[in-house]
Order: sequence, then structure tokens, then C-alpha cells
Amino acid sequence: MSNPATARPVRVRFAPSPTGELHLGGLRTALFDYLWAKHTGGTFILRIEDTDQKRYDPKSLESLMRGLRWLGLEWDEGPDVGGPHAPYIQTERAAIYQQHAQKLLDSGAAYRCYCTAERLDEMREEQRRRKQPTGYDRRCRHLSPAERASQEAAGLPSVIRLAVPLEGKTTFADLIRGDITVENRQLQDEVLLKSDGLPTYHLAAMVDDHLMEISHVLRGEEWLPTAPIHKLVMEAFGWELPVLVHLPVILDPSGKGKMSKRKKVVEGKEFLALVHEFISAGYLPDAMFNFLTNVGWNYDPEIEIFEREEAIARFDVARINPKASALPYEKLDWINSQYIRQLTPAALKEQLIPILSKQLKIAPAKLQNDARLDILVPQIQERIKRLDEAIGWIDWAYKTADEIVYEDPSLLLGRKLDAAQSIAVLEDGAALLQTVEPFLPDDIQAAFRERAAAMGVSAGGYFGPFRAVITGKKVSPPLFESLQALGREEVLRRVARGIEVLGELT
Repeated sequence: MSNPATARPVRVRFAPSPTGELHLGGLRTALFDYLWAKHTGGTFILRIEDTDQKRYDPKSLESLMRGLRWLGLEWDEGPDVGGPHAPYIQTERAAIYQQHAQKLLDSGAAYRCYCTAERLDEMREEQRRRKQPTGYDRRCRHLSPAERASQEAAGLPSVIRLAVPLEGKTTFADLIRGDITVENRQLQDEVLLKSDGLPTYHLAAMVDDHLMEISHVLRGEEWLPTAPIHKLVMEAFGWELPVLVHLPVILDPSGKGKMSKRKKVVEGKEFLALVHEFISAGYLPDAMFNFLTNVGWNYDPEIEIFEREEAIARFDVARINPKASALPYEKLDWINSQYIRQLTPAALKEQLIPILSKQLKIAPAKLQNDARLDILVPQIQERIKRLDEAIGWIDWAYKTADEIVYEDPSLLLGRKLDAAQSIAVLEDGAALLQTVEPFLPDDIQAAFRERAAAMGVSAGGYFGPFRAVITGKKVSPPLFESLQALGREEVLRRVARGIEVLGELT
């Protein structure tokens, strides 16, 4: 076989089990598969390992495919695009696994086990009582032909187990970790085919990897303990094990534990874990692509932002760092903010509409034609790191005057002005706003500055009360664009209400 680090073209597969939402760690695995395939001019395959029918969730399958496509990871072969090794859903390949399991039975590399679940539970309980390692005691491996025939005649259900060598060692190679050797006596006779006729991962993945001509298997390091079993299964068939690359664990932001499959709060800050959560939070796919590429691999220590094609050109599985590392969420936020800034205002508006539609409970089509967004989006583009943060900057524009809450009425006071003086500013500005034409930012600002000077008030002192009365916030988008977004009539309604509130302070 050619040097595994430079083999071209490669065939890699992302083979998720659709039993839950796609996790960021799984997305990273798929991304590395995709990068390696594209780098070598090879093939990226999506294979669905759905043999755990008790936990199978069709919504999970839809979600994971949606998550992959969100990141731009289009597969060359898979359940919905077909390919020369279809089908790509394991439950549709059950007959293939049964045939191969029979081959292992015929060769003596596997055997039927008739132990009931109750018997296995009792066995493990006894092992725990004796403080022994738990594991199958190989009772059925040593049945005589007559005993085996008796079990068959009784029609007892059975599973098929791998007959692991009882002596010696098994060595497998990992591309980024080197050779790893395990004593065979430490291994279990794992189940290969369940009593319902469906395979376990140990059989199905090996058969599929061989038949689909997979050259490299990229998977999480939690699969390292099973690699000796997989080497033995491949050897039992007389096949060659694909090049193994066990990817490093992604730790939570504290660096003290494996990243959870649920949201986690660290030092008061919420950290996401599932791909659909990152999508809902408003991370851009290009930003996530850039970020995840550098989790366990590094494009260039001196370059933070790079294009997809640049990453594909440089990617090499041999340069993956096997050491676990904490997920730098702050870096993700920063990268996302850079990609947000690169968008045109029109493109940013398109990205914001699905999120704002849910937050504001306004139909996307209505937001599409909303002039307020056209005005405000360019004003907040430099201020947000995630798309879901936009609502905090513009929600006031989608409320009525009565819905604006002034939690601290003192916010309505102009700089170095008391309540009476601030009321005078608002009344003066209100009269001005009724006549200024056109009602555009530059024209409003020029008129406000002229009136501030005439009243002997600083520009900040004059502007401040208007910012507060229209938004109810300390910090908001630029004042004059905000006035334009609201429109003359709504601004005057809010100013009138602000004057009422200030009147209570005098």
C-alpha cells in the first residue's frame, strides 16, 4: 500500500448513527473527512449506521444531513445521491452482513451464543460481586457439537460473537499515534450479529469499509479501544484494515472535561454543543468551517482567516495533533464577527431574516420588504458577533411607543442637564422634527446641531434624550439612522411619551 499520508485519491466516509442531534465533534470529523477527500481528489461518502433501531430517530437523520449541508459538506456518495456501492443505509444492507457473518461462522472465526439477557445480567453481577472485570465468560464458545445442536433444535435465539484469539497480541497502526499493541486476553468476544439479524458496529462498519473501498477511517479517539477488535475482524475475512486516524477529543472551554452533548454553563456563560444550536445562534457556515478546521489541525499559526480552497490545498491528516484541546469559543465569536463584516448589507439582511423572524414573530416575507431593516442592518454590522445578537440592537424599532420601557427614567436626561432642561430639549427637537425635510440622517443631524448651539447645549446633551426616548436603551445604533428607521410620526409619539416620563421627575 502507498504511504498513507500521501495516498491519492482517498475514499473516506462519515458514518453517523442517527440517534440524536449532530454534535460539534461529529461535524469536525465530517469536515476532516471532507478536507482530506478534496485535498487528494478523492471521494467523500456519507453512510448512515442505523442498526440501533431502538434509538433510531428519523428527525435526527434529517437534522444531521441539514447540518452537513449547512457547512457546505456535500457528499459524493450517499443515501440521497446514490453511488456505486449503494445502498448507503445499513438497515438496507442487512442481508450482506448476515452473509458475511455466516462466512465467519463457517471459518471458525465466530460462534453462536445462546445466552439470554437474564443469564448475562447474572454473570456480570457475580463478576462484580467477586470484584472481577465484567465481560462475557465465553460459555457458548466451548459448547460441544451435541450441545450446540440441542440449542438449535430448541429454536433458541442467538447472537454471533467474534472468537478472539485467547493468546498473543494484536497490533494496529494509527497514522497520528503510531503502533498500538493490546494483549488479546484483554479483549472480549464482541457480538457481531444481534438476534434480530442486524449487525453491531464491529461487523457492519468493517464489511462496509471493505466493500466501499474505504482507504482512511477518521473517527474520534473514543473508538481506540475497539480498534483491535476491528483489526481481528478484518484479518478473519482476509482483508486489509483501512488507515486509522483517531481524532483528538474536543474539551469544554474549561479544558477539564470532554465537550458535553448539551449546553454547558462555564463561569456564567452558556456554551453550545449541538450543530443546530450554532445555526440558530447565528454562526455563519464559512466562519464555522474556518474555526473547526483549526480544532486539532492548524492551517497556519500566523493566519486566522482563510478561504475554504486554501484549507483544502494545505490539509494533511498526518499533521493532525492527537492532543486534546479546549474549544476556544471566543475565537469562534471573533471569526464569526469577521465574516459578518465581510458581508454586504443586503447579504447580512438575508442571513438575519430567518433568525429575526422567529425572535420578532414576523413572517420572513414581511421582513424582506421592511425598510427599517434596510436602514438599521448597516448600522449594527460592526457591532455583532453572532446573528442572534442583532435583536438586542433593533428590537425597539419593532415595538410601539407604549411598549418601550424606561427602567431607569434618569437615562432620559441629557448630559449635564436636569429633567426640566431635558424636557425643553425634547420639546424643541419635536418641533424641529415636524418640519425637517427630507427626513434623512444628514439633514436631521445638521438641524439638531444648529438647535443645540442655539440653546447653548452640547451636541451630546441634545442628542442623548432622543436616543433614550426612542430606544429605551443606553446603547443603540446611531441616532439619526434610528430616527429615519422609525419615521417621523413614530418618533414624535415616543418623544411625547418621554416628555411625560420626565415630567414625573420634575
